[in-house]
Amino acid sequence: MAWPVQYLRDHLVHVAVVAFFAAYPGLYAVATNSPVGQEMAYLLPRVETMIAVFYFGLFAMSFDFVSGYTGYLSFGHAAFYGAGAYLVVLASNGKVPFLPVDTPFLALLVLGGLVALALALVIGAVSFRLTGVYFAMITLGFSQVLYVFVRDWDYVGSNPRDGVAVLERTAPFNVGVPGVDSLNLAIGQLAGESVEGFLGFLTFSPAEVSYYMVGLVVVGCYFALQRIVHSPFGRVLVAIRENEERARAVGYDTFRYKLGAFALSAFFAGVAGGLFAGFRRSVTPENSFYFLVAGDALLASIIGGFGTVAGPLYGRLFDETVREFLSKGGEGGGLLPFLDGSLGEATLSAVLYNGLTVGEAIDTFLNGHAALYLGIVFVLFVLYVPNGLLGTLRDRLGGTVADRLPGHVARAVRSRTETRSASDDD
Repeated sequence: MAWPVQYLRDHLVHVAVVAFFAAYPGLYAVATNSPVGQEMAYLLPRVETMIAVFYFGLFAMSFDFVSGYTGYLSFGHAAFYGAGAYLVVLASNGKVPFLPVDTPFLALLVLGGLVALALALVIGAVSFRLTGVYFAMITLGFSQVLYVFVRDWDYVGSNPRDGVAVLERTAPFNVGVPGVDSLNLAIGQLAGESVEGFLGFLTFSPAEVSYYMVGLVVVGCYFALQRIVHSPFGRVLVAIRENEERARAVGYDTFRYKLGAFALSAFFAGVAGGLFAGFRRSVTPENSFYFLVAGDALLASIIGGFGTVAGPLYGRLFDETVREFLSKGGEGGGLLPFLDGSLGEATLSAVLYNGLTVGEAIDTFLNGHAALYLGIVFVLFVLYVPNGLLGTLRDRLGGTVADRLPGHVARAVRSRTETRSASDDD
């Protein structure tokens, strides 16, 4: 038992974070049913929102893997996300040769990742001949070429501009152990399944089942990325980011390392796109191949912290939480419905200036302007928290959170214990 205990001690932060996400649906249910449940519903992201955080967070992590660890910004990363998404949908409609419509979902995720990987090798072989802004622009150009191609490709559907839905496949998209029906659960907004009587007393809604199944895939991909980052291969990527000429001078073929990192990041981006398409059972060019999808990944990476594998996930969580909090009425909890429900009629009808009432001002400045205020938050992050949430925390701790936080906690507990003992002696 010594090895498992030591492993848990070394990865205490990871265990705590995974445990928190595992408990989140239950914590959300308890919080929203408490005496302050209405306020908690306004503040906490819904379980459905967390599912989107998971699969897009994986895409943002894949973006950060190449951009944060090599220093090469891939503005065209949406091409790989879209490739994985369209592979899942097209295969499920019987439009991919040699792939039946009932191909297991996990196999489609892997194939989507491999298609994205192959695409990255082609794009990277050309793009990595350039550096800096030229690299960013050429990857953006490739992505936009694919976006226009898919948007006008009649083969994908009758109206490719509006996207394509899963029509031929009637079986749900299952995540679990292949070949064992009892260990497979369906995900999806409409096709997801519920679980009753788990361990004799636990019941999970379709949204909660999708949350855990999508989260399971994302956690596996996260630890795979962590393993790669902390391998000798990952150390070379950091060396390239810090000083590529020096890395080349000591004998590393930097072109191959960069291309390998690009291909690996594309694989995980393709898996993320496949999860997105499997959960939604549809995909459009705008929410997959469009360059602003990569822009959202860049936003998540900057908020969470470049060069931190988990940072983009937290950045996306922050992004979605702020968006939901500032969302307009009818789109879940948030500031606008909270103010409308908590302020009295007399307050809402009070005139502020030139006939403008409080209620009209709230609706004018909050309704539908979440992106505006998120942009302001983004500017503040760039100015005052340039290393992002996780990066700033690393700077404060003097190293990675997983390595330093347990020691800081242990020293704090030890100091408090010694102080208490000295007080008792006195």
